[in-house]
Amino acid sequence: MPQSYRDLRVWQSSMAMVREVYLATKRFPYDEHDGLRSQLRRAAVSVPSNIAEGKGRSNRDFSRFLMIARGSNWELQTQLEIARDLGYLSAETASRLLKEAEDVSRMLNGMLTAFSSRQMAVS
Repeated sequence: MPQSYRDLRVWQSSMAMVREVYLATKRFPYDEHDGLRSQLRRAAVSVPSNIAEGKGRSNRDFSRFLMIARGSNWELQTQLEIARDLGYLSAETASRLLKEAEDVSRMLNGMLTAFSSRQMAVS
């Protein structure tokens, strides 16, 4: 098992996603700087942040933080769709970012399934 959160592929992928979200939201309209742009960025940052924080805790807590990261990732996906529908993101950019977010979701789900299986084996 990885020693640091930095070794986790899901953390690495979610960090790449953060960079992509920041780049994609640079050109949002000025009146969205404190609105949807800010929400997108906060949701994206929350994913690797919760993975990192959880990795430093017990397995039970780590599982809870992975669930929080997954929720932030779903929030991000919803906001990406809103940004696309409002014309702030091109269909291509939104599609690429949604695919990255879905990949992160799959990794988070896999980790949560593994934790759940271990918990059932211990019970």
